[in-house]
Amino acid sequence: MNDPLKEQPEAQLDNPMHHPEEQPTGSEGSPKFGRLLIVLVLAVILIGFITFASEWFYS
Repeated sequence: MNDPLKEQPEAQLDNPMHHPEEQPTGSEGSPKFGRLLIVLVLAVILIGFITFASEWFYS
């Protein structure tokens, strides 16, 4: 019998659903945890400052 999978080119056997190729993730491929940590610390400091300032202002 004729097998339709044997008649397809090699590239189509690797990607039978015709999904697009994966995009590169970045220049180095590693996340920038240092910047994220700095932004997180600054956000916590800002929230703390707003909390103490509002306590001082309203009491």
